[in-house]
Formats: sequence, structure tokens, C-alpha cells
Amino acid sequence: MAKLSQDELLEQFSEMTLIELSEFVKAFEEKFDVEAAAPVAVAAAGGAAAGAPAEAEAEKDEFDVILAGAGAKKIQVIKVVRELTSLGLKEAKELVDGAPKPVLEKVDKAAADKAKEALEGAGASVEVK
Repeated sequence: MAKLSQDELLEQFSEMTLIELSEFVKAFEEKFDVEAAAPVAVAAAGGAAAGAPAEAEAEKDEFDVILAGAGAKKIQVIKVVRELTSLGLKEAKELVDGAPKPVLEKVDKAAADKAKEALEGAGASVEVK
């Protein structure tokens, strides 16, 4: 079997749905006996325990975009969710119907702001954490 380059792997992952990626991560964790834990959560918990919440906020470089509600223009919100996540129509509709739910997780500040602006433009209510 030929070894895939990093770019080829990323191209393959970009064609997968979030559900397929989640299943892949689980299989990867089992095969290599590792855990894909979020280091930011550990750093934030450590910062709060040390009594320095302002430092934890300053260090935060990954954000979650959470859809709080679809609003009146649900179809427009579903379209934006599909653009942002590459989900299929069914998965995007389920995400919007099940709000509040995360749309994007562990993205940088610019991507989080762009996603929030797009979702709010479609009529949704959004939180960035």
C-alpha cells in the first residue's frame, strides 16, 4: 500500500461528513490506544483552579460556535449550516432542529466570528464559547 501524503489525507477527510469523521476518530483511538482529548479544557480548568480566570480567557485560541435557535428562517439557517460544516441535508436539518447544538468546535477566533455572522445573517441565534 502506498503511503499517503498529509495533503492527500486532508483531502480524504474533507470529503467525509462529521459523523464519518467522528467514527474515524473513535476507531483511531481504539487502534492506537490514545485519546483525542481537548487540551484547552485542561488548561482552562487548571487556570480556574489557580484563581486566574482572566489568564485562561487570554490563552483561549479555540472556540465553539453553538446554534442556540433557528429563528424564523429555518431553511436559510440549514443552508448556512451545510455550507459551514459540509453536512448533508438530513444531518444539517437534525442539527438545526436539535438546537442548542454546536455547529463548529475548536475553531480559531476568525472562523468562529465568520460563522456567527453568517448564521445570524440567516436569522439564527448563536453563541460563541
